[in-house]
Amino acid sequence: MKVLEIEQPASFAIGRNLRGLIVEMRPLEWSKNLLVLSGVIFSKSLIDINNLWVSLLGFAIFCAASSGIYIFNDLCDLQADREHPVKRSRPIASGQLNINLARFVMVLLLITAAVGALALNHGFAIIITVYLVTCVAYSLKLKDIVILDVILIAIGFVLRAVSGAVLIDVEVSEWLVLCTSMVALLIGFGKRRHELALLEERAGDHRRSLSDYSIEFLDSIMAICAGAAVVTYALYTRADETVARVGSHGMLITIPFVVYGIFRYLFLIHKRQAGGDPVQILFRDRPTLLNLLFWIIAAGLVIYLPKLWHMA
Repeated sequence: MKVLEIEQPASFAIGRNLRGLIVEMRPLEWSKNLLVLSGVIFSKSLIDINNLWVSLLGFAIFCAASSGIYIFNDLCDLQADREHPVKRSRPIASGQLNINLARFVMVLLLITAAVGALALNHGFAIIITVYLVTCVAYSLKLKDIVILDVILIAIGFVLRAVSGAVLIDVEVSEWLVLCTSMVALLIGFGKRRHELALLEERAGDHRRSLSDYSIEFLDSIMAICAGAAVVTYALYTRADETVARVGSHGMLITIPFVVYGIFRYLFLIHKRQAGGDPVQILFRDRPTLLNLLFWIIAAGLVIYLPKLWHMA
């Protein structure tokens, strides 16, 4: 008896590809690009419409660049992702997204980011170029080199933070760069720990560098990064340049939120087996989200309340 095959309408395939494309672009991951706004926020330029607009354009360009890189990375890791218990559900690995469409959109996003950055600010264009080159090198080969793989991830975060200052032509605080680096390293090594615990003896098959890591080593290096992040942030809050820019030592009151956030992250990694996706932690872990909101409110009041009071 011949079984009749039911052809699915073209609209279904189009809808499936569009949904897959959105997932591959990782819109939730765009929250990382909010670091681009750090320059306009901490320089007291948030109420400057021109600086705010330029910073928002920079944020959008970084979103295009990062989404293009996410697609590129998933295309490079296609076979390995199909063997991964979590990543195999991604649209490209699962076959939900047409590979040629993914390639086309990837190229379109990267070209858009490059052209947009060049039109916006030449210094910003250099940062975007360094970001793209670093990410491509990471995806093609450098992700297999132990420790360097996480350092390259951290560089991406630092470039975002630095770009915010470059966009509006303000001085970059070295303490803020150091703190961003330490937090990014903590998150990067936390992801490696999660992968190692999840994949166990198969970890080296998925990512070569994982065979060179161990849970004990990662726990030690994460403790160093966590401590360094707290110290560098505390030094940033009381640095002469910060006090001069803010107009007081008020940023000191934000230290407890940073301490809690870092300790909460370590708690989730060690006690809840989290850490695979820091963005998911941010949006799903209520204490982490509330702590971030309280930090934003406290920092905002310290930075902008005196200025608004003076303007009034």
